[in-house]
Amino acid sequence: MEELEITAKTVEEATVEAEEKLGLTREQLDIEIVKKGRKGIFKEQAVVRVKPLVDSEKNVEEISLNIVEELLNLLGVPAEVDISLNGEAIAVDIEGDDLGILIGREGRTLASLKYIIRAMIANKIDTWMPLNVDVCGYQKKRQENLKGLALRMAEQVKLRHSTMTLEPMPADERRLIHLALVDYPDITTYSIGEGKNRKVAISITEH
Repeated sequence: MEELEITAKTVEEATVEAEEKLGLTREQLDIEIVKKGRKGIFKEQAVVRVKPLVDSEKNVEEISLNIVEELLNLLGVPAEVDISLNGEAIAVDIEGDDLGILIGREGRTLASLKYIIRAMIANKIDTWMPLNVDVCGYQKKRQENLKGLALRMAEQVKLRHSTMTLEPMPADERRLIHLALVDYPDITTYSIGEGKNRKVAISITEH
């Protein structure tokens, strides 16, 4: 998170200068007084160390937007970025032409991009927030396809009365499968395997 150290005659003057430089009020700043300053023969300047407090949705959205736009600029990828908060989760929507490079095969590049963006945001706001990154609606379509797949597989399990497993998936996609079938009658889901080979199994609920 951005941090400034300000030196001035008094703590008040240093605080005012910090407000001006960061464009925030003191209520939005974490202010640490390093030196109070002294007058007289042993005159000493006051020193304060300040950093923004992320205490509003606007701050989180602005920080996230700046990070994503800077990252895309470094990658040389022109795109439009929209940031929103859904509950406590950050939603990043990236739109533009020829953005397949950000998605990659089976969404692998997108998964890596999501991890990098989340880490960069966490470093700025000093907390790890849930994050969803979508490029040209790919993630939304993927989620809809996974939910449809889960329902079709559940029907097959009931018809065959046997356990079936899906392809290996990352944790967030396995969670979608579990949620899609959580209220499905007589069906149980659980994960098996280790690491990259971890996948969801669907079976008949034992009564």
